Amino acid sequence: MKELVFAKGYQENELLRKSFNELASSIFGIDFEVWYQHGFWTEKYIPYSYIEYGRVVANVSVNLVDLIIDNEKKQSVQIGTVMTHPDYRNQGLSKKLMDQVLEDYKDIDLMYLFANQSVLDFYPKFGFKEYEELQFSLDRSFEAKNETGIRKLNGRNVEDLAFIYRLAAGRLSGSAAFGTHGTEELLMFYCLMVFNQDLYYAQDEQAVVIMQHEEDTLHLYDIINKGKVELITILMKLVNKNTAKVVFHFQPEDDVLPLKTKVDKSSNVLFIKNLTGVSLPNGFKHPLTSQA
Repeated sequence: MKELVFAKGYQENELLRKSFNELASSIFGIDFEVWYQHGFWTEKYIPYSYIEYGRVVANVSVNLVDLIIDNEKKQSVQIGTVMTHPDYRNQGLSKKLMDQVLEDYKDIDLMYLFANQSVLDFYPKFGFKEYEELQFSLDRSFEAKNETGIRKLNGRNVEDLAFIYRLAAGRLSGSAAFGTHGTEELLMFYCLMVFNQDLYYAQDEQAVVIMQHEEDTLHLYDIINKGKVELITILMKLVNKNTAKVVFHFQPEDDVLPLKTKVDKSSNVLFIKNLTGVSLPNGFKHPLTSQA
């Protein structure tokens, strides 16, 4: 085996980017090329990889994120796209890449990631601790409002995508208690690859809404706007006659609505390495649309 070459931030190298996408597709079933071609793969997403004969064989990606915690901005790195080609596993490559990331970003406030159930014993070796997230929900006790002023957007339409991106770039954090800032490129990955049929625009509120109806439940994934939207006002326009419950996939900011909380039992587990002793809330929800 030829000695492996380390490379990072190589997205403008077409051959390496193609190999990265091939590995990501084989491991996770995702391809970053459309995201790149739309201009959303920026310097905020940095692959750290080992290369052999021009082929990416192992990777740990860095996502530069500002976390908003109790209305304060904290410099953070979110780890994602941790993957190794099957032929190169059990050689310590992920550990070496993680060590390099930890060294490069030792002066930030927080480092975190979402791990699947098969690797829960890996990240504590680097000082990461497991945290439970909350799920926020609301039982419907209000009337739906007719004449909603909601129109559907097209996640494959260049103009609609550009509009969402501009709005997201100037948005407020979804919650001053716990939210993210500067993650519009991650959001656009979801708009392109996950929720391209679930995008809506609320004209009066000047807000883009990402949502899905599932039987009697409204899943609300994000509300993207530059100002502050009264949650009840927009919910009245989003529910339909069958809606009995609203589930929020972010931390809603509302002191009036009778929100319910429970431990989020998603398949991915949140791990955090708190490098500067940031005081974390007792319970919080990281927004799904800025999850790497």
